[in-house]
Amino acid sequence: MSRFSVTYRLRAADRAEALARAEGIALEQTVEIPRAVVPAGYVADEILGRVEDLSPLGPDLWQAMISYSPDSAGAELTQLLNVVFGNSSIQQGIRVTGIDLGDIVAARHPGPRFGIEGLRRLTGATGGMIAPVLKPMGLPPEDFARLAAGCVRGGADIVKEDHGLAGQPTAPFRARVEAVARAVSEENARSGRRALFFPNLSGRPEEIEDNLRFAKEAGAGGILVMPGLFGFGLVERIARDSALDLPVMTHPAFLGPYVLAPDTGFDHGVLFGTIQRLAGADISVFPNVGGRFGFTVAECAQIATACRSADGPGLPMLPSPGGGMSVERAADMQAMYGKDVVFLLGGSLLKDPSRIDMAVAAMRNALDKAQTGG
Repeated sequence: MSRFSVTYRLRAADRAEALARAEGIALEQTVEIPRAVVPAGYVADEILGRVEDLSPLGPDLWQAMISYSPDSAGAELTQLLNVVFGNSSIQQGIRVTGIDLGDIVAARHPGPRFGIEGLRRLTGATGGMIAPVLKPMGLPPEDFARLAAGCVRGGADIVKEDHGLAGQPTAPFRARVEAVARAVSEENARSGRRALFFPNLSGRPEEIEDNLRFAKEAGAGGILVMPGLFGFGLVERIARDSALDLPVMTHPAFLGPYVLAPDTGFDHGVLFGTIQRLAGADISVFPNVGGRFGFTVAECAQIATACRSADGPGLPMLPSPGGGMSVERAADMQAMYGKDVVFLLGGSLLKDPSRIDMAVAAMRNALDKAQTGG
């Protein structure tokens, strides 16, 4: 268990080609030199990737399991991901379908700070959670604050900013965060609820640390991060910060190309489940089946399983499907995902912003009824 392993699906005409491709990956992801010139001893025996298993999956498809030394990854998450699928991601016909960290690497990356149970303690929620999304860009801070207050009145567990809200002139990050956090706190106090506000982290690289501290001090209950743009290393940095002590929700913006082509990238569960947990996310947002992005039932189920599996990295986390949610689909979605889930509620809530509390309450009631079988 000292080595960690990655499972790849390869396109190859026969076993000989599949083995050559697997051995090529083992070289490319570690020493990146021809096998004939790999130094004997420690480099050849420990650092060089090892093809541990090769088996057929179907016509022209093979599965290869390759193990790597923890020394090749070191303690950095970015280097670990580089070993998993660095240069080989630029080649066609290679897809990552599984990652097994092993004991040593797993200990280096503890994963989510809160996980499912931690978020239940914070929110008081016992069943499926709902998270209305504040949008669209172009509104002033006070409008977002009014929407947020209505969401809390309606029964939201989490009030999440849209990933497109950043530092626009109509609602700069700090002014918006301050206004919305205050509105959520005041409405929580009035209603006795414990809704959490997750602002979308934004700013230039040199501003990120200060913006994180500002969000915490302003009263944010969590933080939304786009690892496709900011990097998974930032997710881990936030998750490990005991002074911030904020749950992290990750958004899939910019990550689509990693999963959409069947012969390259990552399986959906690996990217939106395993890797998000490895980085320390407590909630992983992904496109829901029936929404406008076209993920299938099987792909969404794979993600949800990877998020919640007991043998994944660190604590189990909450899958958060977004898109295609409606009162009419509430029962079906509850049956599909169960109680350990955060349902994102988006544009359908904004038909009448002044009555967003009623729209959220209708969804809350539909999900509660589906959970209890009423």
